[in-house]
Amino acid sequence: MADIEIPVLTTTVDKLVGWARRSAIWPVSFGLACCAIEMMAMAANRYDVARFGAEVFRGSPRQADLMIVAGRLSRKMAPALRRVYDQMPEPKWVISMGACASVGGIFDNYAIVQGVDQVVPVDVFVPGCPPRPESLIYGIVQLQRKMARTPQPLMNWG
Repeated sequence: MADIEIPVLTTTVDKLVGWARRSAIWPVSFGLACCAIEMMAMAANRYDVARFGAEVFRGSPRQADLMIVAGRLSRKMAPALRRVYDQMPEPKWVISMGACASVGGIFDNYAIVQGVDQVVPVDVFVPGCPPRPESLIYGIVQLQRKMARTPQPLMNWG
């Protein structure tokens, strides 16, 4: 009888679940201004964001684990942004897209929040006015690297 070598792959459940989460990011879009156009272009066929696992934008925050805030955030819109963030299940991440979402951009006045991180915790800032779709894809890749370094619990028991 011949010896047959069977390759064996060993891992932990935590690492397997972490890989699955990184490889299938489900974003909810929070497009507020001109950066949203570039975010939509990133999701179109030319840039093929599906190869990074962030293909389908979810219509409900309860089905998403990534919020992409694109554009300026007014003080009136900030409670709605926080409500959508609170409705997302754990683990959840936020990308701040563009100069307006990150630091207020050219809108240095009382009506605009000077950075989304004042309302929700932000994991990745993507600079630009507006940032190109390639920049947002790079931000998603950086988020995936951050997710790989951060241990995530399997379930939130509450």
